[in-house]
Amino acid sequence: MRLMKVLFIGGTGLISSAVSRLALEKGYDLTLLNRGSNREFEKLGAKYLVADVTDPESVKQAVSGLHFDAVVNWIAYTPDDVIRDCGIFRGMAGQYIFISSASAYQKPLSHYLITESTPLSNPYWEYSRNKAACEEYLFGRYRTDGFPVTVVRPSHTYGGSKMIVPLSGARTSWTYAKRMLDGKEIVVHGDGKSLWVVTHNTDFALGFIGLIGNYHAIGHAFHITSDEVLTWDQIISIQSDILGVEPRIIHIPSDYISGVLPEYSGSLLGDKAESVVFDNTKIKTFVPGFVCKTPFSVGARLVINELLSKPELQVSDEYYNARIDDLIRRYRNM
Repeated sequence: MRLMKVLFIGGTGLISSAVSRLALEKGYDLTLLNRGSNREFEKLGAKYLVADVTDPESVKQAVSGLHFDAVVNWIAYTPDDVIRDCGIFRGMAGQYIFISSASAYQKPLSHYLITESTPLSNPYWEYSRNKAACEEYLFGRYRTDGFPVTVVRPSHTYGGSKMIVPLSGARTSWTYAKRMLDGKEIVVHGDGKSLWVVTHNTDFALGFIGLIGNYHAIGHAFHITSDEVLTWDQIISIQSDILGVEPRIIHIPSDYISGVLPEYSGSLLGDKAESVVFDNTKIKTFVPGFVCKTPFSVGARLVINELLSKPELQVSDEYYNARIDDLIRRYRNM
């Protein structure tokens, strides 16, 4: 039986690495295209093509003469990125999978339950608007000339050493854990009762792998999330329980946080400040048997154990700490 031949552009990030690992475990003929600096899956049988994805000519040269059952671009963010990909991979792939974002869904929501037909409209976050614009272009190409696109919209996905942090940054997982361990206050936006869904990266991979090479998925969009719904206060409490401490939560309105820390405006007002509940009927229909197997109480323990077992991960971001402390100080002195 011929192996599924798949190209990942990127493939070594938090979400994509879990999919890369599962694809290789299932015996896929997986090729990763990147700049060649990360070859962590080579020992598992992955092939590598070295090219700069922002340089179309280098990509065309790298994939010249090849054909793939599916091409997945994990690092496309703007319409220019997907326009470039359509030019390169037209006729070279049986399927092109674009990684969009569930943050592109309507804000505020007109109905509490999010399905794939929920409108894409996010006035608060340029990142989300760009993802929606990419989708619009790709589905236009599908309708006009049959470009074989499938769109996947991840929501808040975690794993590895990534804790769930309301105000996140590049090195905030350990910084956040250390704040809790040191008895410092933890900022939670709003009243902490808004609903949120988090998905372990290995669970996301189970759903995603069922879409690769799935002819029926062409022309469709899917979100892949857990069915477990938690409040933000519950998310914080679960993580603090694992750390063995009592959390000192301070609730601050999202619009106030955005005024003091404008870099969080998009991810708060355009995403985390809204309650989200996803209907996963569609992915379960197209990928029979898909179910998320990792409750947050289990996934969070895996993440925290990873953090606590690796001293090299235990580096605090003191700039982040200072900004959070300043935010709390300002709010208390209002």
